[in-house]
Amino acid sequence: MAELSTADAQAGLIGCWLDRFGPGTLADLRWWTGFTVREIRAALAAIEPDEVALDDGGLGYVLASDIDPPLDAPSGSAVSWVALLPPLDPTVMGWRDRDWYLGEHARALFDRNGNAGPTIWIDGRAVGGWAQRRDGSVSHRVLEDVGVEAGELVETEVERLRRWLGDRRVLPRFRTPLELEPFSPDR
Repeated sequence: MAELSTADAQAGLIGCWLDRFGPGTLADLRWWTGFTVREIRAALAAIEPDEVALDDGGLGYVLASDIDPPLDAPSGSAVSWVALLPPLDPTVMGWRDRDWYLGEHARALFDRNGNAGPTIWIDGRAVGGWAQRRDGSVSHRVLEDVGVEAGELVETEVERLRRWLGDRRVLPRFRTPLELEPFSPDR
């Protein structure tokens, strides 16, 4: 087996990151990998991602295989999807700059050390959090007005999570500010 060069390994790692989290910025890649800007630029040149304009006016990188039109909402629906993600999920932790998917909610959904708690997502944005109480029940809080339809979809997902968890308990060792509020597991 041929030995992999450092440059090839770096390009492979950045390609894997873009495959999972793209689009990403140069700052995201530097933060996540710890590579120098020179190393990142060399890796990007090797994998030849597409450059894309981001909503904030910045420049991002995405693999050519990920250039697809956005998902449409189901017929007659304004919401495409809702997801409840667990604490420390890579989706929440994958980027350095998080405003584009967290908005004003970072302080409620992350602890002081930068650990993400359990989150509620609607169409690619974190809009709230959930927690499991010691008695096994699941509570949740949406941090912004998401509308009636999305609110109903969140309730459906919370109930699906309750059924899936059954008698199992998932209690993280750390708590985010949102989890420490009255809706939290210990209250």
